Amino acid sequence: MPTLTKLYSMEEAALHNTPDDCWVIVDGKIYDVTKYLEDHPGGADVLLEATGKDATEEFDDAGHSKSAKDLMQDYFIGELDLDPTPDIPEMEVFRKEQDTGFASKLMDNVVQYWAIPAAVIGISAVVAILYARRK
Repeated sequence: MPTLTKLYSMEEAALHNTPDDCWVIVDGKIYDVTKYLEDHPGGADVLLEATGKDATEEFDDAGHSKSAKDLMQDYFIGELDLDPTPDIPEMEVFRKEQDTGFASKLMDNVVQYWAIPAAVIGISAVVAILYARRK
């Protein structure tokens, strides 16, 4: 069954670059080697120089043994997020101030839809004239 691992950005991993908090990236995997600094055969400086970047090449060039690679699993904390999603800016919401008065709403509609009342008045006038001529 697959296990879920935490994803870290390169920027986040690069922040952990001190003797009190040291992360190393090898083959896209992130290791917290803080507790291993004093035990590392090459010295703490070697690991500290490998922080803040992908140290896969340096790790491979050093010719680590299989037991060293197995030991790394004890310090595994997550993987490098190779496809970080961009920050999505927060949406701003604007609310139009509305007048709740009935008269102002009616006037807004009349001004907006002036053709309808004008047509009603015009048709009424024509009907009235035609009705008056018949009598």
